Amino acid sequence: MVYTTKYVSPLGDILLAERNNALIGLWFTGQKYFLSSLREELTPCDDRPVFRQTKQWLSRYFAGEKPSAEGLPIAPAGSEFQQAVWRLLRKIPCGETTSYGKLAKTIAAERGLASMSAQAVGGAVGHNPISIIIPCHRVVGTDGSLTGYAGGVDKKIRLLALEGVEVRNGIVTGRRNTEGHI
Repeated sequence: MVYTTKYVSPLGDILLAERNNALIGLWFTGQKYFLSSLREELTPCDDRPVFRQTKQWLSRYFAGEKPSAEGLPIAPAGSEFQQAVWRLLRKIPCGETTSYGKLAKTIAAERGLASMSAQAVGGAVGHNPISIIIPCHRVVGTDGSLTGYAGGVDKKIRLLALEGVEVRNGIVTGRRNTEGHI
């Protein structure tokens, strides 16, 4: 059985989905691929431990904190390749970005391949069913361009800004309040 609940964020409503005491989905209402990984009937239920944990995490995140997602029980459904990409996304620190190309090089190295398609990585990033916690918004083009976000580029910009990443004219230009450059 899949349970769902709503979280009202500063960026709009978010739907959370849970199965077997693990978070399996976190989507902005109406985002691209919204609910695409779910085939079962959805049962609204606000009183699930994972929902309480996730809502606390989201409240801290939207308040400008950098909470660790390590303790959150998540179980995104996807192929072996998607799972590998999503594991890499979880390693991107809050307030930092990486590119599809860098992720592709890392996946290729892990698999002993000479290269990997950045577009294939982009497909896996775009189908991430647990937005924000699996931080797909931190992935940009090689030149720092905001190439897209299933929740909408406007939300990607606001999430990055919340984390202290500067974006000008659709390009990541650096980080606020830190030394160095992305």
